Amino acid sequence: MFRSASSLLSSSRASSSAFAAVAVAAAASAVASASDDGDRRIPSACEKKRDPKEETTTVLGALSDLRTKEYDVCARVAGGSNAGHTIVVEGKKYKFHLLPSGILNDKATCVVGNGVVIHLPSFLNEVDGLTKSGIDAEGRILLSDRAHLVFDFHQQVDGLNENRLGRNKIGTTKKGIGPAYASKISRNGIRIGDLKNFDFFEMRFRELAQAHVRAFPGLEIDVEGQLAYYRSVADRVSAMTTDTIEYTNDAYDAGRRILIEGANATMLDIDFGTYPYVTSSNPSIGSVLTGLGVSPKKIRGIYGTTKAYCTRVGEGPFPTELEREVPGSVGEHLGVVGAEWGTTTGRSRRVGWLDVPQMRYSTLINGFTALNLTKVDVLTGLAEVKIGRAYKHKGKILNTMPSCLKTMSEIEVIYETLPGWTEDISKARNFEDLPANAQRYVLRVQELLGVPVRWIGCGANRLDMIDRGEGWDLSSEDGDDGEAGGGD
Repeated sequence: MFRSASSLLSSSRASSSAFAAVAVAAAASAVASASDDGDRRIPSACEKKRDPKEETTTVLGALSDLRTKEYDVCARVAGGSNAGHTIVVEGKKYKFHLLPSGILNDKATCVVGNGVVIHLPSFLNEVDGLTKSGIDAEGRILLSDRAHLVFDFHQQVDGLNENRLGRNKIGTTKKGIGPAYASKISRNGIRIGDLKNFDFFEMRFRELAQAHVRAFPGLEIDVEGQLAYYRSVADRVSAMTTDTIEYTNDAYDAGRRILIEGANATMLDIDFGTYPYVTSSNPSIGSVLTGLGVSPKKIRGIYGTTKAYCTRVGEGPFPTELEREVPGSVGEHLGVVGAEWGTTTGRSRRVGWLDVPQMRYSTLINGFTALNLTKVDVLTGLAEVKIGRAYKHKGKILNTMPSCLKTMSEIEVIYETLPGWTEDISKARNFEDLPANAQRYVLRVQELLGVPVRWIGCGANRLDMIDRGEGWDLSSEDGDDGEAGGGD
């Protein structure tokens, strides 16, 4: 659901500077209990299917990509290479896992904040891939000296932990994110800034590797080989490393506009999500503060992104889930037409109807000032479209999000059914261009959440989007300069 939230910050009411943060405020879909009782049909040949290899899969690829042209600084603040998105520009495909998509704006500086955990081989491969694609990123990438490192043995441990869980596995990407955060919280992790003193780095690395070998019998770590690698890249990485807390706040004070991109989703938040089927960080608005080192007083616009239906990769609760493997079903339609395969893992995403209780919960936590409703075009061709409007448990309507998975598994979803549409909406650039039933769907989502839908995704291409303007952005009502309405 909400795949990302963006928060926009401005240095003063009279200033044009702004922190634009895209923290993840998404309700990544929920558990599986609802049956597919909707229209069952095979997508017709005339329906436009998204190419999974060329699809912009999240707001980071679509809205953030477009909005970055308006910003001077773009940042990531949480998570690691477990989140991914693809951007297609003039037929050329770019895949991002750690870098903000703002790197495609040649005037933007991209910051990887202290809240991110970084696997340097993956990160440097991303940077090298940009160079091969003709993108000049020299001097435009800054790594926080306080960001923690993900090592290869963290990834090995991630896989071992999943295998040990067996049928109770979490469904991680096995990118080592959880084990790296575990090292951070255990206070024996290693930070990017440690590479500037390699003797110190080496001592810490040997201690950390030894601790993991003791904790995981059978784990093999090529300590000397790993040290040789990090010695070879230390100077290159150190040239990108800085105190990003100072940099970001100085940029803000200088009136520069700052965009903070998110990843994952609020329902995957380690504190607020469907624990334990969550990620290891806080992909919600709080990570903007803790993962970048900025004051909450600087936040201005906060933008939530959700697909027009729900998806989830991996295990965990999914109340509105539809069966994807049934030929001719709505679930198959959403999965195939929506090209729902994970960018990072390639795994088939689970799909379901929009889940308003989760969206309300995410809105409560993040305080969205506007919403980005993506992939509305995927619903084209369905005879009817359903919205999961409320949860019922043992005959009572729930007004809060259950923390207990047992309760989540017993939830009955109350649906609201709206008429579908068949018209191609990929060329729509104004709200009035949408078919009446598509308009009705967007307005109903807006009404149920009490937050304006400013952006509407109408197709697979990066420009297939409707921007209803700052009048549909609550953050623009707070400023007197008329500038900080946008941002992702």
